[in-house]
Amino acid sequence: MENSAHLASLVVALGFVLGFAFGAVAHKANFCTMGAVADVVNMGDWGRMRMWLLAIAVAVAGANALDWAGLVDLSRSAYVAARCPWIAYVAGGLLFGVGMTLSSGCGSRSVVRAGGGNLKSLVVLVFLAISAEMTIRGLFAPARVEVLSAVAIQFDQGQDLPWVVATLFGVGRHGLQLWIAALIVIPLLFFVFRDRTFRATREHVFGGLVLGLVIVAGWYVTGHIGFVAEDPDTLQEAYLGSRTARPESLTYVGPVANTLAWLQFWADKTSKLSFGVAVVAGTLLGSFVYAILTRNFRWESFASAADTRNHIIGGILMGFGGVTAMGCTIGQGITGLSTLAIGSFLVFISIIAGAAVTMKIQYWRMLKEA
Repeated sequence: MENSAHLASLVVALGFVLGFAFGAVAHKANFCTMGAVADVVNMGDWGRMRMWLLAIAVAVAGANALDWAGLVDLSRSAYVAARCPWIAYVAGGLLFGVGMTLSSGCGSRSVVRAGGGNLKSLVVLVFLAISAEMTIRGLFAPARVEVLSAVAIQFDQGQDLPWVVATLFGVGRHGLQLWIAALIVIPLLFFVFRDRTFRATREHVFGGLVLGLVIVAGWYVTGHIGFVAEDPDTLQEAYLGSRTARPESLTYVGPVANTLAWLQFWADKTSKLSFGVAVVAGTLLGSFVYAILTRNFRWESFASAADTRNHIIGGILMGFGGVTAMGCTIGQGITGLSTLAIGSFLVFISIIAGAAVTMKIQYWRMLKEA
């Protein structure tokens, strides 16, 4: 019992360290998934998008290497469940993309910006957390469960590409896994590094590499360090320190909601810190420390009532969309993709589509009002 509590605390502490690294590096490299889409849509600049794709490539390679070596069992993660609620993934991703555009950043970016003194992002995070809780078990939950998640594709095993291909051809998953990962990672790396400007931008290369490795480390911490074959309480396998009781890595929508709940019920002895909450706290502090050390900490507030409205609506949409899609641009867009789950690809594409369409509408309205 005492060893289990110690191990859970270690997982939480390491989650804080990984969050700190994510916050500092994301601030330094100006990592922003919404900004990456905006750069491509509005200026044709692929620099930050390549950084995001590099993080994905590193995460896919590292996570599947851990799984193949038997150090982490990705099949136990929520992303590769046999049931794939594709309508929820697409709808949630689209709404999240709209929300992050209205909010000037996704959930992780809002945490990073809040650490740098952005009060707008702090407001976004509060509304995101409230909306996420309402979607998990509140007012929005029936729409999510009974409508959007009601339709699903049921796979024989898991919904990750190695399982799907192995089932189709009647071969072993283990032998296919690294080949399928390589078929995704190698083209991504070729696309990312073929651009001379990107190769010369050290911050983008550094950001993509480190953030991808942080995701891999997250899988190792929760899926290997936190794994026990027999929990003294349940006498069953357990993943200690993980709120989902599964191996997990970085994601922000659910953990932001859990952070608000933890703060509300601080005095409740049954309320325990989890890996996800520690990641959020670490990200906030990592960004804050970097901002202070580089002297770019700035208080920033809303420019107008319309600006306030957009950020509030954006936070609400991200909370609903992120829970419905089971993740955000980090949770599904890197962590989920690292498992090669089909649902994660659907969410990733939907988030980009939702953001791109919203940006085009905003641009059209700006021209109309000019």
